[in-house]
Amino acid sequence: MVCEHGARSRTGTRGRTRVVSVAAWALLSCVVVSGCFGASEGDSDHASVARQPKQRPKATIPYWVNPDGSAARQVAAYRKRGEDGEARLMEKIAEQPVAEWLGVDDPEGRARGFTAAADQANRDALLVFYDIPHRDCGQYSKGGAANGDAYRGWLDKVVRGIGDRRATVILEPDALPHVVDGCTPRKFHEERYDLLTGAVDKLKGLPRTKVYLDAGNPHWIKDPRRMVEPLKRAGIRKADGFALNTSNYQTTEENRAYGKRLSALLGGKPFVIDTSRNGNGPAPGKNDPQAWCNPKGRALGERPTVDTGDKRIDAYLWIKRPGESDGTCKGGPTAGRWWPRYALDLARNADRKDG
Repeated sequence: MVCEHGARSRTGTRGRTRVVSVAAWALLSCVVVSGCFGASEGDSDHASVARQPKQRPKATIPYWVNPDGSAARQVAAYRKRGEDGEARLMEKIAEQPVAEWLGVDDPEGRARGFTAAADQANRDALLVFYDIPHRDCGQYSKGGAANGDAYRGWLDKVVRGIGDRRATVILEPDALPHVVDGCTPRKFHEERYDLLTGAVDKLKGLPRTKVYLDAGNPHWIKDPRRMVEPLKRAGIRKADGFALNTSNYQTTEENRAYGKRLSALLGGKPFVIDTSRNGNGPAPGKNDPQAWCNPKGRALGERPTVDTGDKRIDAYLWIKRPGESDGTCKGGPTAGRWWPRYALDLARNADRKDG
């Protein structure tokens, strides 16, 4: 149900700016340009970006805006062709911090590149770990590590890449809900709990890393009580909280209500909500078994912020990268591939809603 990607830097403690080495910047440049993002339609020359997006105020959202993400490069391509209306719409995405997804490819280098770039900009990295064995039950985003030992080795590399830099990790979207709904075969359940618990332990062993366990969405595991024991077995006690609505379209209001119920069952654990594409809520109708996959008429949701007005909700985040396909359904490319037309639709529909 989701996909993968990565780059970033920041200042050290007490406001002292850390100098990122030439080698680090070379790595970062390689990471960003070498295909961490899906290819844009038309001109994708990152050097042609005329107006790079600025970092948003840190008090509003501390996460890094990647100046060379797919949306930013698409803005540059539109402006180069004189398509200013499309460029203006695409800027709605390019100007926001979105998560960088880490999968099987070069986990240590990409984690280091993104956290270093964020560090240099005095912002935090927002990362998604997406490499669990038997990922997505063999559906559109199938893949992941070959087995538990491979995942542990992958995790060690990512942890080294993050190091002492500030990062927030959304841990393995779908992994727990797929255990609860039975999609992941029972014979893999114990291993999955062990891998998630180990990941939480290692991430919380880093000095400045937060971690949120993915907990699905209100229309997937409808009774939050069913998520309690799996979250406990996956290490929620040590984690900073849980994440809702990753790559989905359920409304912020529904996620808020669901999250508060689940939080109360977990001793008040806070949570974050993915608002990247929920501006118009889910697609109407109940007859489409793939209503979650590239539905038409959806819109960007609330902009990323930590100012949620609710002490239980740590942030509204853009965890799914708006404009990247959910999979080869409804005319979309493969999961995680950049799809400018869909990105424009999300921005255009949000524009209409705001207007």
